[in-house]
Amino acid sequence: MRTFYVYILASRSRTLYIGVTNDMAKRLAEHRAATEGFTARYRCVRLVFVEAAPDARAAITREKQLKKWRREKKLALIQAMNPGWDDLSEGVRGAVVSTPTGTDPSTRCARSG
Repeated sequence: MRTFYVYILASRSRTLYIGVTNDMAKRLAEHRAATEGFTARYRCVRLVFVEAAPDARAAITREKQLKKWRREKKLALIQAMNPGWDDLSEGVRGAVVSTPTGTDPSTRCARSG
């Protein structure tokens, strides 16, 4: 069974991008190599939040939910899981950074530099 991820990328100025993927490492590489599009234009390359979902439908539903939230609520979500706004990309290979509820710290990725 494939795991899907809902993720948030941020720029240095904290412009946010929310997306869904089933291959986090590959998707991050695509964002970072992009020469066109939102993430390239606003340089959203820092992975600040990742959440696992059991299937594509759940991941897409969660993505749509997060996109509808006010900016303040999105910032609070990131702040709760990643107070330093650290780039979590070093720990995504096979690791789950948070659960859908964000309450199980045992699945959270170790802080990366």
